[in-house]
Amino acid sequence: MFNSLCKKSTFVRPFALVKTVALFLLLSFSAVQAENLKPFFLASPGSGDFAQIVADTKSKLSSGGFEIIGEHAPYDGANIIIVTNDALKNNAKATEFGAYGAVQRIAVTDVAGTIQVTYTNPVYMANSYQMKGKLEDVAAALKAALGAQQTYGSEKGLTAKKLQKYHYMFGMPYYDDPDVLSAHGSYDKAMQNVKAALAAKKGGVSKVYQLDIPGKQQTIIGVAMTEGMSSDVTIMKEVDFKDIRGTAHLPYEMLVHEDGKVYALNAKFRIAMNFPDLSMAGKNSFMGIMASPDAIKKALSAASGGGQKTESTGGFGF
Repeated sequence: MFNSLCKKSTFVRPFALVKTVALFLLLSFSAVQAENLKPFFLASPGSGDFAQIVADTKSKLSSGGFEIIGEHAPYDGANIIIVTNDALKNNAKATEFGAYGAVQRIAVTDVAGTIQVTYTNPVYMANSYQMKGKLEDVAAALKAALGAQQTYGSEKGLTAKKLQKYHYMFGMPYYDDPDVLSAHGSYDKAMQNVKAALAAKKGGVSKVYQLDIPGKQQTIIGVAMTEGMSSDVTIMKEVDFKDIRGTAHLPYEMLVHEDGKVYALNAKFRIAMNFPDLSMAGKNSFMGIMASPDAIKKALSAASGGGQKTESTGGFGF
């Protein structure tokens, strides 16, 4: 009997080991898949009164500890709420050029009668913008306030490592290849000139929000864009066509820096990071907005208090 048990045990142990290894590999694969990040969260889809859902969303955000600093309604059926909190501001303060990541954007979009509440993924943004902290706490706070049914915006997503060195393709700009829109000699002079240009709506650009980063001379200004190929409407009609909308891509932003210069993320980076699966050519592709990077830079240069003449960045192309 003892020999029989030994033989049985000898058979069971390898079988159990195989099962254990298989389970480990499955969990490891799942963990790798879970590490892939996508640009947006869908909080909830549903029906109801659009204005009431916007109001309810704002109330949930305020109750969740977020400060609403602006709203943007770029076209019918779209409303974008811009928020910040202490965690976002402190992380921006701790990061060079961190103002880009000092806000999150929440969109309410009417898609053929279904009201989608969506928002930017803080962890995706933090990695894309090379932030010191990765904003997991902010992601948790948004989830608690609004919900998080699914992430979306890319079929497979990208790892944090790839996002930290993201560019769309060979020859395209990285995060640290921004457009220098204008130079003013000092932060105070830059702010003065930017405010005047935005008030005059130069380049068809107007202010949506402004956030001064505490403890440093750095200000992020979100803007609405309305003219030609820089227009929010024109660009979103081309790139935002899937069932779950990426409305929270908007608005664009300018960064007024302590060095007296005004910067913006290169449009070929800023658009691609939120629509990484968009094809280069064909219907609903980057080729459809080929003139937009130059148009955006030109419009933002005017809105920054500088001139409208800028060197071509070549548009979207191979």
